[in-house]
Amino acid sequence: MTAASLALLSSPVEPAGRLLSPDELEAALRDIGARRYHNLHPFHRLLHDGKLDKDQVRAWALNRYYYQAMIPVKDATLLARLPDAALRRIWRQRIVDHDGDHEGDGGIERWLKLAEGVGFDRDYVLSTTGILSATRFSVEAYVHFVGQRSLLEAVASSLTEMFSPTIISERVAGMLKNYDFITRETLAYFDKRLTQAPRDADFALDYVKRHATTPELQAQALAALRFKCSVLWTQLDALYFAYVAPGMIPPDAWRPGEGLRADFVGSPA
Repeated sequence: MTAASLALLSSPVEPAGRLLSPDELEAALRDIGARRYHNLHPFHRLLHDGKLDKDQVRAWALNRYYYQAMIPVKDATLLARLPDAALRRIWRQRIVDHDGDHEGDGGIERWLKLAEGVGFDRDYVLSTTGILSATRFSVEAYVHFVGQRSLLEAVASSLTEMFSPTIISERVAGMLKNYDFITRETLAYFDKRLTQAPRDADFALDYVKRHATTPELQAQALAALRFKCSVLWTQLDALYFAYVAPGMIPPDAWRPGEGLRADFVGSPA
């Protein structure tokens, strides 16, 4: 773990108050999403409203790939810690959703097709060459968090999935409307997430409501969700700084024109 990754792990747990009812706890969790989820980030507003150029969309697709690719690693880390076979059977479906049942299947494969659809060479994306350091650090911090914190906190950190159907709907509609180089096939990754994410969120929310049985445990669960929101927000901060304003691309990060398919080299941004 790098110092930057470890800094993300220090998300403070706010002092515990009174014990919330399960419904009050759910409301508090949803309030975190209403205030902190990354659909509110300026980069996403630009993305969904068609205000980014092709290279800025490419930067998003490339960096987001690293997050997508590490999600099953995160889930395998949590799966190994679950003491109950029934829980493991439920959680392992998340790994199947991303890795697939066979070659050419799963969410990671669909994200690779998205990256190819905006012009990237597949091998370049798989290499993770050009990923922003902040992307790498924040994703590493998330995997480390899930491996080191309590099971309650690890599960609670996944609850950003409660908010993802809204951002997916906004993203798909906005990108299809505003970018002539985006097709429904390019965005096929999001089709299955509209059913997978609510299923996963329902299970995780029920787990948190049943296991956060003291004010202290509830405070930890809330802090875990705030941490995960920060992981997602940090990635967009880095994209905005490098590729929008002030446009300071780090020396080791992807630059427009690099890593593209031969038939996209030289195409206008």
